[in-house]
Formats: sequence, structure tokens, C-alpha cells
Amino acid sequence: MKKIIFLSFALAVFMSCDKENKPISNIVIKNNLNLDREFETVEIDISAVQLKENSSFIILDKNTNQEIISQVIDNDLDGKNDIIIFQPKIKANSSKEYILTSTDIKKDSVPVYCYSRFVPERTDDYTWENNRVAFRTYGPVAQKMVEDSLPGGTLSSGIDAWLKRVEYPIINKWYKKNSLDIGAYHKDSGEGLDNFHVGSSRGVGGTAVKIDTSFYFSKNFTSYKTITTGPIRTSFVLTYPNWDANGKKITETKHISLDYGQNLTRFEIDVKGTNNISVGLTLHKKDGKTSSSDNWISYWEPFDDSELGQGVVTTDEYFINSEKYLTSKIDQSNYFAHLKVINNKIIYYAGFGWKKSNQFTTQKEWENYLEDFSKKINNPLEVL
Repeated sequence: MKKIIFLSFALAVFMSCDKENKPISNIVIKNNLNLDREFETVEIDISAVQLKENSSFIILDKNTNQEIISQVIDNDLDGKNDIIIFQPKIKANSSKEYILTSTDIKKDSVPVYCYSRFVPERTDDYTWENNRVAFRTYGPVAQKMVEDSLPGGTLSSGIDAWLKRVEYPIINKWYKKNSLDIGAYHKDSGEGLDNFHVGSSRGVGGTAVKIDTSFYFSKNFTSYKTITTGPIRTSFVLTYPNWDANGKKITETKHISLDYGQNLTRFEIDVKGTNNISVGLTLHKKDGKTSSSDNWISYWEPFDDSELGQGVVTTDEYFINSEKYLTSKIDQSNYFAHLKVINNKIIYYAGFGWKKSNQFTTQKEWENYLEDFSKKINNPLEVL
């Protein structure tokens, strides 16, 4: 079996094994890059490894016989698990072997770092996070409030950034704090804050369609499905109403996931009605620095008492070029990556790095992260 996997980053945790464990399958992971690689998630097709339905298993590092944290996911929500994910650590230009093993031993519980949920208590946000970053976007109630001239609504399909600087989950804590004291999560009490303005901009990775010299985009999502949360990955689906781009009817569904250890959310978008999609980064006060490479764009800006980097990364086949779009219209200045729609689909990664979180201290460090990320998704690990 040989399978190319998507890039993601996640936590490796080790636990002891037991003589009662029974090997099911050997899994060899190959790294073809001249880079040491860790915190990248491997996806294993359950149907290919002779794993009985609802059976218990662990994954062992063959060299150390230690257990690696894993997560099972039912991608299509049909009640049957489809994939196992885990995190290898592999030196440059090398391979490493792992063993999928059945077990009767009950697994210890592990922290759910990768979390997402619908938030009806704050109109109808959908919010997601891992140990490094958090995001949210907005639903139909928030849109209708704006259209009905009611306070507290949001009309935007842009992606909001929540600037956390702790590893533990903050979504539920911040929403609860805000329900007791409106606006509380706009103040940093040591965990970070929501001070990222989205408005009608694209935020961090919102989509648009360019017709001539103008950009068009959808309104808020209308429905959601949460696929999974866990120690390694959270994923969900957002559906948007058909929208108009200067006479073109655009159909758009976003499959979104975020894995442990990464700053970039993965967007897999099913789209019809256009050959190209533009993915934007809001330019806020227009006082930052844009940069780009063959398949990524970056915006590094002064941000309150700190600095912030935003980025979009994709693989070679999707990337066309970039464009810095400046206008006097409020929230409409964005830095765009123009992407090619292939078989009614695009895949890209978008996210941010906040200097105050101590993850990235300079623009160069942020751009190096995007460049390495680009190399990895364009040369993914192989499962043999």
C-alpha cells in the first residue's frame, strides 16, 4: 500500500505497551525531503489494514516499542470510522516503521487540544482552535441581525483570528467570560484576546471571486457539521448559500480542519461557477509588509502593542499569483492569493502567528515557517 498524505502538525505522546498487544500491520513512513520532520499527521485508511470494526488498537514506534497518540475519525459521519491519524518523527531523507497493534488494555484519556463547536449563545458563531491558534466565523442569525438593523450582528464570510498565547483550550472559557461581562474577551488577562478586526474583509483566508477589477464574496454560512475533535485534529463542514459574482452563480462548501501544533487551518473547498478563487488576508491599517513566493503569501503588520503575521499557503498546482488590492472602502483592502479551481475544488492553508505568543518574533521567522510549510505540503510524507 502506498498513499500520499496531507500535511498537518500534531502532538506526539508516549505511553508504555504490554505483552498482550497483537500486531496487525506494519506502517512505514518515508520522508523524501532534506529536512527533519515532526508534528506532521499521517492518515491511515482503516479499510486497508484489516482492523475489525470497533476493535481497540494502539500504534507503536517499532524502534522503541512505545505508544504514539492516535485518533480515529469518521469522515463521512456514517457511523463507521474511516481513518486513523498519528504523528511520526522522522529524520531527513529517511524512513521509519510503526506497528498497528490490537490491544485489550483501556487507553488513558488524552487532552482535547483540537476543538471546535457551534456557539449559539453568541448569536451563531462557529469557532475552532488548537494549542497555538484559534479562529471563528459567522452564521445566519448574525447576518439577519445586520440586515434587520439590530445591534450585535455580523455580516461576513471572513475568518476571524483569536490571538491566544496559552496551549490549553480557551474557546469555552472566553465565551463564558464574555457572557458574564460583554466584551471581556477583547481584553488580555494573560491568555490572549480577540482584538482582530474582520468586518466585511476576508480576515485570515476568506474567499472571493474576482471579475474584471472587482471582488465578490458570499455572506455568512447557513449550516454546519462537526466531524471530529480530539488530541490531534478537529474538522467540520460549513455550507454557504449560492451567491452572485457579477452574474455568475457560485456554489461553495468549506471542509475545514486544524491539527495540533500548526498555525494554519486547512481549507478544502468544493466550488462551482468559477475557474479561479481568490483567498484574502485583510490589510487592516495598510501599514504592514506583504511578501510572497511561488505558492504562499504573507502579511506582517504592527498590531496594537505587538506584531502579527498572516499567511496563505497552497500546493503548486493551485497557485496562480498574488495581488495587493488597496481601496478607500472600509475593510475591503486585502492581499489575495489567486488560486486555480481543479475538478471543482481548491485546497489551501491559512492562519497567523502573533509575536506576543512567542511563537514567531520577526517577519523573517514567520516567512521561514511559511516556506517550510510549503515545501512539506508539496513533498508530503509517504505511507508505504
